[in-house]
Amino acid sequence: MGTLHGKTVLPDRVLDCAHVSWEGERITEISLCSCGGTSEDLIFPGLVDLHCHGGGGASFPDALSMRDVEIAVTEHLRHGTTRLSATTGAMENERMHFVLSLLARACEKGILEAIEIGGPFLSRERCGAHNPLYVCLPDITLAQSLIQAGGGYVWAMALAPELEGAEELANAIISQGVLPAWGYTNADAATARKMNRQARRAIRENGTTSSDAPIVLHLFNAMREINHRAPGPVFEYLAAAARGEAMVELIGDGVHVSLDLVRTICDIVGPSSLILITDAMAAAGMPDGTYELSGLLVHVTSAVARVRGGNIAGGTSHLLDVVAQVVAAGVPLEDAVAMASTTPSRALGREDIGRICVGARADLVLVDPQFHVRAVYKDGRAVA
Repeated sequence: MGTLHGKTVLPDRVLDCAHVSWEGERITEISLCSCGGTSEDLIFPGLVDLHCHGGGGASFPDALSMRDVEIAVTEHLRHGTTRLSATTGAMENERMHFVLSLLARACEKGILEAIEIGGPFLSRERCGAHNPLYVCLPDITLAQSLIQAGGGYVWAMALAPELEGAEELANAIISQGVLPAWGYTNADAATARKMNRQARRAIRENGTTSSDAPIVLHLFNAMREINHRAPGPVFEYLAAAARGEAMVELIGDGVHVSLDLVRTICDIVGPSSLILITDAMAAAGMPDGTYELSGLLVHVTSAVARVRGGNIAGGTSHLLDVVAQVVAAGVPLEDAVAMASTTPSRALGREDIGRICVGARADLVLVDPQFHVRAVYKDGRAVA
């Protein structure tokens, strides 16, 4: 059993001074401090990163052993991310199947929470840091094989909605309980709107996915730019998110998307449909240098990762760093924390993580006013 004391971020409000207590793996009590004052330390729910390629020098898509997976997870865990979905990339078929099987075993062990398949059904024009040699048109047989390799832990699969066969593939993966994750796309507005609505209908009819709304992968990045005469998919996804018909990822690190823009989107959509992610790769928590991502070399200079040719290749931040930057940009603390905990946990269909409430898992992060970690607990056990 244990207790933390501090300013506490709940799903619906912030308590200026509270005690959060737990026994075993579950939170048992949340009580106001008798002093009636405030505390400098902050208590957050354990953060939930839905889109992460690695950290600590290790890469999920390039992992060769469980030790590689553990290194990457530990890097983020000790910085407050208590639940993590590993994201793969477009690679050779044999390699994709191997790593999905490895990540599935990590999920079975409780090291990872879930798996997001990040390729290969992507636009060649907008494939970002993915190797275009392994990008291909939708293939239902391949998709089902990849999902099967994920051992029941795959919750989402990347898909460019404009590709030939995308509608059929979306229907097929939804029937297997996997959400389409729109991204790496050169789609126009009409296609984005049509495909998201079609997927929503299929989800409602099927009812086995973790969320009733499709996911949009890192809005703006690897996506057709906004033009007032040819707006592309971005505004369609924002409108869908505002209606509760999509959940939108944002890489809020100040590199991939302007923090001013993140703040504006929060004002427009609200935190219930926005998910802060890191898109972190092996260089997260590491010095500048050369790292690997889905078989490609990535060069990191001044903490910005790029492949040869200049495309940004994932992030180098921890999710707590993202929350701190978004708060500094003017987003309310409770909203920023929700977008990094409660909202992503809902996307996974989990009510027991990503929130501080009685009965939830005792995933807790204690930080000082500058967002430096003082302690991290997962399932009630100290991990940092």
